[in-house]
Amino acid sequence: MARSSRCSTKLKFAQNAYWKEYSVSGGIFDVPGKKERLEQLEELLGDTGLWDNPSNAQKLLKEQKDIQAALARIEQPLQALDDVAVLIELGEEAEDDSVVSEVMEALDGVESDARALELARMLSGPHDGSNAILAINAGAGGTESLDWAGMLMRMYLRYCNGREWKTRILDEQVGDEAGIKSATIAVTGEFAYGMLGAENGVHRLVRISPFDASARRHTSFASVFVVPEIDDSIDIEINENDLKIDTYRAGGAGGQHVNKTDSAVRITHQPSGIVVQCQNERSQMKNRSTAMKILKARLYDLEQQKQREAADALHESKSDISFGSQIRSYVLHPYRMVKDHRTDHEVGNADSVLDGDLQGFIEAYLHRKADTE
Repeated sequence: MARSSRCSTKLKFAQNAYWKEYSVSGGIFDVPGKKERLEQLEELLGDTGLWDNPSNAQKLLKEQKDIQAALARIEQPLQALDDVAVLIELGEEAEDDSVVSEVMEALDGVESDARALELARMLSGPHDGSNAILAINAGAGGTESLDWAGMLMRMYLRYCNGREWKTRILDEQVGDEAGIKSATIAVTGEFAYGMLGAENGVHRLVRISPFDASARRHTSFASVFVVPEIDDSIDIEINENDLKIDTYRAGGAGGQHVNKTDSAVRITHQPSGIVVQCQNERSQMKNRSTAMKILKARLYDLEQQKQREAADALHESKSDISFGSQIRSYVLHPYRMVKDHRTDHEVGNADSVLDGDLQGFIEAYLHRKADTE
């Protein structure tokens, strides 16, 4: 039963590590604290006068649901470890090595759950759990960069689709020959901002240009900027006199009404220089409402960034969209590789990355960020 003994050793190691990291008071998930708060919520929700204030009642119910879900995610691997312990004991008593493969598979599952919890730990910022607004802008490089911006848009849409997040294109300025000049995408999903925030910055592409008759190598740039979708409970004051509002005819697909009326809206916040626009809705009023929502998110993020002492993602995303400012390089010639210059994480299968396989880059960035905070 040497193999069974190794299973027992691995099990004990997993149990000790898991309990130390996730289940003691003051640990990164503070289970005792969550259980205590859950008891408090049960008492509050039992108050017969609670629904006199429906808004507060809904807030408490949501908090209760969130804590229950968090506890379930934490305790599920612990229950799995207990089940494995019983299985090992039965195997040892019966001197049956056939349980080993089942035990190892179960422990691998626990390790996967633990990695997911570790990722949740790193996504503990005040807005990491929020939906996101992602903007892409073509930079230096002419038609090449327009095409590159379009490739990035496709990459992010595929990444979001793979995570089963909902996406909605709020604005898209199509390039004259290829790709896009810019695009703004609303992303709805768990930890959308916390994940996509890792993509803030300038992205560089090196390839043989499909637009160059001499088949020369070109370098292209595009910037990605991500902000959290701001909840209506956060009040952002905007002086109407600070706004320059332009309307124009929406371009591209969208139906006859969209294309034949000045329904698209562009808002410039003159003190900050922030420009937002929306053209996906059929009415000018709805486009203006969406654009104002994006502007509030941008202004809130700007204020948060000003309060931080260290250089941050906003500073990176506001740097020139050109050589030397990139956070990641996508090289398709003379070799194929994608490398993140912040973390040194790299992948040789560039095609898979451009098809939306970004999780490795995002997690590497989150680990680096957690280690430096």
